[in-house]
Amino acid sequence: MRSIHTRFRAYQLGSPGSSFSHFADGYFTLIEARLNEINGLSVRQEMTACGKETIDGLHITSWDADHCSASELMEILTDLMPTKIECPGYSPKSENGLKAFDLIQEYETAKRTSNRPASLKYITPEYISSLTHADAAAFQDVLYNPIWIDESCGNNNSTVSLFRKGSFNVLSLGDVESEMISARLRRDKYLKREVDVMVLAHHGADNGFTNKKFLQRVEPQLAICSSDYSNQYDHPTDEIRELLHEQGIRLMTTKTGDVVVHSQGLHDGHCRAINLRANSTEVSSVFEFESKKKKLLSYNPDTLRQLYSTKPGYRRL
Repeated sequence: MRSIHTRFRAYQLGSPGSSFSHFADGYFTLIEARLNEINGLSVRQEMTACGKETIDGLHITSWDADHCSASELMEILTDLMPTKIECPGYSPKSENGLKAFDLIQEYETAKRTSNRPASLKYITPEYISSLTHADAAAFQDVLYNPIWIDESCGNNNSTVSLFRKGSFNVLSLGDVESEMISARLRRDKYLKREVDVMVLAHHGADNGFTNKKFLQRVEPQLAICSSDYSNQYDHPTDEIRELLHEQGIRLMTTKTGDVVVHSQGLHDGHCRAINLRANSTEVSSVFEFESKKKKLLSYNPDTLRQLYSTKPGYRRL
């Protein structure tokens, strides 16, 4: 087990939407293009805690405004200056999405001749299929979705990825809602062995994706719901809360305040999650856990080869 300082944070936005960051092995990723007066200070504080003046990656799961706000994207590109941008692999249709798409392309073009160029990737089915299979129990992020474009439901084209560079792993599900995608993911035995923290799909909506079979199979230790403070849709729904409770999965939500998950001690698998109270450093609740990766990487090489004897169903970034 490598000693890797790892942090994941879910930010309260004060408006509908999602905002997260992931830091591991010196690499800082802002997940979703949201940066407003509520989460902006916290994002910069998190960057300081990680020793970063700019961000390394910007990972966007959806062109919807609650995941990628064109007006807030401008500040992210100008001030935080990502060197890698991962965009949704479907064509935006809204005015907000089209503007964000143009801003990102303009940013990548402008950076080509600078001393800090930006890499731009669209997470299309073709891009995912071109990638090599991920290594078992490794420290490389992986992609799961989309493997096709769903013309009838744009939410199902959200990027699904496993952030696995650190001492604990985070599954990001965007807005997916299809039971078919849920069934495909739960058949992957590697997700079961590696997911510690799961960001609830579609802000914790009860739309069919998050079901008992999925939770029983993947077995995250902590579920995080990104819900705005006023929580117009009452996410996560009572049905999802009950499912999580039945499976013994701890729930934390940004309705309460930011959620901070970080490695502790030697950064070798002992983790602490803190749910803060809104707009403060006051702690609402604490949850400690040992990462699945720590147990996996304690096995000898022969045991690992047996566990991962077939090809993984996911791809390497």
